[in-house]
Amino acid sequence: MSKETPIDFNIVSSKINELGICDLGQAKIREIVKVVNEVEKATGEHFIRMEMGVPGLEPASVGTEAEIEALKRGVASKYANIEGVAELKQEISRFCKLFLDLDVSPGSCIPTVGSMQGSMAAFLVANRSDRNREGTLFLDPGFPVQKQQCIVLGHSFRTFDVYQYRGAKLRDKMRESLDTGLVSSVLYSNPNNPSWICFTEEELQIIGDLANEYDVVVIEDLAYFGMDFRKDVSTPGKPPFQSTVAKYTQNYLLLISCSKTFSYAGQRIGMMVMSDELFHRRYPDLLRYYTSDRFGHSMIFGALYALSAGASHSAQYAVAAILKAANDGEFNIVDEVREYGERAKIMKKLFTNNGFDIVYDMDIDKPLADGFYFTFSYPGFSGARLLRELLYYGISAITLEITGSERKEGLRACVSQVRLDDMSLLESRLQKFQKDHPVG
Repeated sequence: MSKETPIDFNIVSSKINELGICDLGQAKIREIVKVVNEVEKATGEHFIRMEMGVPGLEPASVGTEAEIEALKRGVASKYANIEGVAELKQEISRFCKLFLDLDVSPGSCIPTVGSMQGSMAAFLVANRSDRNREGTLFLDPGFPVQKQQCIVLGHSFRTFDVYQYRGAKLRDKMRESLDTGLVSSVLYSNPNNPSWICFTEEELQIIGDLANEYDVVVIEDLAYFGMDFRKDVSTPGKPPFQSTVAKYTQNYLLLISCSKTFSYAGQRIGMMVMSDELFHRRYPDLLRYYTSDRFGHSMIFGALYALSAGASHSAQYAVAAILKAANDGEFNIVDEVREYGERAKIMKKLFTNNGFDIVYDMDIDKPLADGFYFTFSYPGFSGARLLRELLYYGISAITLEITGSERKEGLRACVSQVRLDDMSLLESRLQKFQKDHPVG
């Protein structure tokens, strides 16, 4: 039976059914994207799109200009060196020193086809380094596709929601999984997708200490580099620096995305950085799959070679130029993306003014930062039901359920595609939703 909603009830319902999505609570991000695309096409109505973490700002111009020049030089006809072009590797190394205070040689810095490929390759090597271990411990909530990668690879994984285990409590909770002896890698994002919590130095030291004690590789996903706007890490070579577990262990592998900080998502280019010690370390069990037992060699000439034989040639020159400008102090990596924090501040207030609650609202004892994501719920609704109902009101998101969160009532909102001139439309739709769904 149809009802009066801002978006035609019957069309939304039919599109969900046509795509064969039985449980919206388990729908993947790209499936929600597909639903919204189809509904927008059928109705001509504009959605408030919060489901996908895609940049909403123009790409860094220094990158596009450098890539155009590279294309004019004819690099499109040539395979790039699988290890990465020399200029890029050098600038990644400099970037690590100037913005993370890490000494890493250019050889341990490798371009990847986005951080998605970086995590896939990391699993292919880290989770095969010891025949007696099985897979990854995810410190959740997290990016759901990384677990899908483990599933595709046939790797086991363990997970827990860290929100109730902050500070010193994190150590004992991690030990529950590490004591099994079956964990080969630990993965988390910092700032966290979707909750936007940020690990403290105490917590990063706990993770690093445990990585040393249990000899596991920490895969630190820095997709939102510098976007904890509570501290400014944008001045090269001067503290504060981006927080990282690499200060506490050599068993680290960093994934640095170009998609959010540099708004360079479309070219599918990212960076993998591992410690020199890990790069050169030998794991005899890697010989089951690769021609060398060295971790870095297996990463480049085993995993990355098999996945794509290198990253886009022209895009590598784009990132090299962006990093050089940042390293030289000519490009501020934080200034432009601060707008995401402003959008989040406005949007969170619109939601709470209309009966919604913020699910993850505190970072231990401090208010959560305003950034790329926030989480919300509505009294009496499960996440799956809330997601479906909001689609009828022209608002899209994803459930926290698919991120490994214990908060089954919540949804994740990404602010990047919601422009400032969308805010009045968002407000009116939230007001309509609250009117149609009075609480108590």
